[in-house]
Amino acid sequence: MDFSVLKRIDYRIIPIIALLMVISLLVISSVTTQIDHLDSAPLLTPLAKNQLKRFVLGWVIFFALAAFDYRKLRNFTWFLYLFMILLLIGVLFTAPVHSARRWYRIPFIGFAIQPSEYAKLIVVMTLSWFLEKKSRSIGLMGSALQAGLIALIPFMLILKQPDLGSALVLYPITLVMFYFGGVNKWVIRIMLSLMAVGLAVVLTIFSGLISHEAAKPVATKVLKEYQYERLRPDTYHQRASKIAIALGGVKGSGFRKSRFTGRKWLPEASTDSVFAAYAEEYGLAGVLFLLLLFLALIYCGFEVTTAAKDHYGRLLSSGITVYLAFHVIVNVGMMCKLLPITGVPLVLVTYGGSSVLTTMGALGLLQSIYTRRFMF
Repeated sequence: MDFSVLKRIDYRIIPIIALLMVISLLVISSVTTQIDHLDSAPLLTPLAKNQLKRFVLGWVIFFALAAFDYRKLRNFTWFLYLFMILLLIGVLFTAPVHSARRWYRIPFIGFAIQPSEYAKLIVVMTLSWFLEKKSRSIGLMGSALQAGLIALIPFMLILKQPDLGSALVLYPITLVMFYFGGVNKWVIRIMLSLMAVGLAVVLTIFSGLISHEAAKPVATKVLKEYQYERLRPDTYHQRASKIAIALGGVKGSGFRKSRFTGRKWLPEASTDSVFAAYAEEYGLAGVLFLLLLFLALIYCGFEVTTAAKDHYGRLLSSGITVYLAFHVIVNVGMMCKLLPITGVPLVLVTYGGSSVLTTMGALGLLQSIYTRRFMF
């Protein structure tokens, strides 16, 4: 590691990340406080303290990876990929939590590891390495199929857990990286067509244009029944998120003054529904501020892509930026009832250790690319 390069990082990103973390702590503190104990409740509730610890560790990872030369990732990318595959296989044999096997529980320290979160970043790293290595033959169908297999194996394993939301995140990441990597245009067109058809079918069922019950016998051959139930046009979770957002109005109710979320009527307020919980307390003004922060974060990511001086850096930064953008789009979309609820976290805001550490690691790699843009 060369910590001297840290003086060349994009310092605009530091306050953006810090503000997103502050928002996360405020929302988590609010939604985990009992409404009858507002006066005596500490600012940092137990869950907020846990999140703060993860943020501190996240900053350590961020600066460590920013100092690390990203080009050296090529030397052990396949090791990370194979280790990730073993973790995804192993988690299928753990004890289920809410009918899903997604976490390794580490005893004594109260920490859980969710391999699917780390898999997203490792797939980006592996595809970047492979697409650069095969740059001369990547236009051939055989190379494209090999690259597709890199994403398909973890996709199927994550789907088996089952974790449909995390699995689907891999699709747009792979598609964009195929585009930047120069993969055969017919492959990209086929992937785009499949995505368009899949999205059209989902939205047709989700909007009620096709009867939910009529499509169920066919859909449940592909999806688990509880996953398909998320496509129901009007679930309680969807109604609750819309109510919370609507109650926020323009200015919001204020910190720990939410009438709906405060009474625990919003499901998963610190995880899946954190955006709706935030919207109720801080209103349209707060939502616009939050979205502006995410827009700035994604803009900085694509700036790294344009500044990168090697093909590997461009592939790696584009994959990471799409990873960040897709999480924001899907999480906000599902809370606004534009998309089915799939459990995709809102990066740096949703409560969860694996998501925070993966995101901070991804942002650290972006800065590793940025700080070395003139070092070739």
